[in-house]
Amino acid sequence: MQTPRFNKTTIWGRLPAFLFCAAVLLSATPRVFAQDGPAVARHTAAELLDRIHQAAQQQNYEGAFVYQRGNFVQTSRIAHYSTHTDGEFEQLESLDGKPRKMLRHNDDMYTFVPERRIVVLEKRQNKDSFPALLSVNGEQVLSVYEPKMLGDDRVAGVDSLVMELDPKDAYRFAYKLWADKKTGLLLRAQTLDPSGQVLEQLSFSQVRIGVPVDKAGIVNGIRNLAGWTVVRPPVEPVDMVAQGWQITPSVAGFHVIRQLRRPMASREAGQPPIPVDQAVFSDGLAAISVFVEPVENNTRKEGTGDSGATHVLVKRQGDFWITLLGEVPQTTLQQFASAIEYKAPK
Repeated sequence: MQTPRFNKTTIWGRLPAFLFCAAVLLSATPRVFAQDGPAVARHTAAELLDRIHQAAQQQNYEGAFVYQRGNFVQTSRIAHYSTHTDGEFEQLESLDGKPRKMLRHNDDMYTFVPERRIVVLEKRQNKDSFPALLSVNGEQVLSVYEPKMLGDDRVAGVDSLVMELDPKDAYRFAYKLWADKKTGLLLRAQTLDPSGQVLEQLSFSQVRIGVPVDKAGIVNGIRNLAGWTVVRPPVEPVDMVAQGWQITPSVAGFHVIRQLRRPMASREAGQPPIPVDQAVFSDGLAAISVFVEPVENNTRKEGTGDSGATHVLVKRQGDFWITLLGEVPQTTLQQFASAIEYKAPK
């Protein structure tokens, strides 16, 4: 991201040239301090990762954040409240494109689609969406990432600590994180390629932390569904091993965190839905999904693709299509694909 340009008619223009340049550089670049010993740095990083995870669930915050991937930009507004008696309440609203709004109470999610007057009611599966981050604890993350504490910066007017997590192998990308000094709330997250270029970024453009609980609008929105058609997708847990699938990749750090079955509408009119099984693996930061579906009359083709940090690999294995999707290099998906075996259950 380029450093903002300042008009010389502003107060900055009255500074001597060298002071002006220094001021801009200091405002745009985190201060890097001398590194402590490896053990101290690792402990500090693990502690900060755990604070980030806890703050997303336990803090009250309201704000707007921006997701950027190449030329794609999406702005959303979020309000999150945590109560001792009733748990979490959250509202997430898209500010670009077609209106979308999600209301959540603990793991119950209500997604509103206004143009169809539909509200989709389902259980939350992903608990690591921004500003949440981790699916495991900080120490587990650091088994495959090397931390660097980069000092102080500011995001959306909030003083923050900056940390970079560099992969210990070539099977994942690096991450750069900005967290609120006081609470640990994640304010900005960047995914970096091996050359240090930003592949994707999520960042608050405006945020208030520690606001009073104001859950009334969320509660009322969940209770007042008159005039909306409520849809409950039939998602259920599945044991893919029992279905005959063995997925044992040799990539360090990735562990299966959930397995689900979802129905997918058939391309042929009048035909029953096609079951699609999904196994999700995570190293704590990056996630990989493996989708398995019967070939049926599907006209898909094998191939690869990418968008920002997300890569996809599609291959046919016998009577099944295997789709791998994740925020990892293509070689990682290939490693996963080569480790997939199928033996029809008896």
